Amino acid sequence: MGIYIFVSVLVIIACFLQILIVLVQNSKGGGLAANFTSAGQSMGVRKTADFLEKSTWTLAAAILILSVAATASIPRGSTSGRSRIENQIQNAVDPNAIPTLPTAVPPPTTIPTNSQDKPGE
Repeated sequence: MGIYIFVSVLVIIACFLQILIVLVQNSKGGGLAANFTSAGQSMGVRKTADFLEKSTWTLAAAILILSVAATASIPRGSTSGRSRIENQIQNAVDPNAIPTLPTAVPPPTTIPTNSQDKPGE
C-alpha cells in the first residue's frame, strides 16, 4: 500500500507543476517569455518558450506513466475469490419471502403387518 500512496503523491505533484507551467505560457507567444526581452539575457525568448514546451510534454508523459504505475500498484485485499457484491447477494434476505416456521416432525405411523390389524377384514 505504501508504493501506491507514493506514486499517487508523485502524480499530484506532477499535475500541480503541469498546471503552473501551462498557466505561465501565453498562447500568443507572451507569458513568461515576454518578461525576458532584453538582449543580454542568457536564456532568450525563444529558449524560454522551448523550455516551457518541453517541460509541458515531459510532465504530460510523466503523468501518463505514473498513472499507469499507480493503477498497477493498487492494493488488492487478500479476500476469498468472491467479490463483495457476490457476498452481499448470497447474504441478502428477501423481504418478500414468506417466513416458514420449523415444523415438528410427526411421529412415524405404523403400518399394519398382520391382516388382523387391518380394519374391515
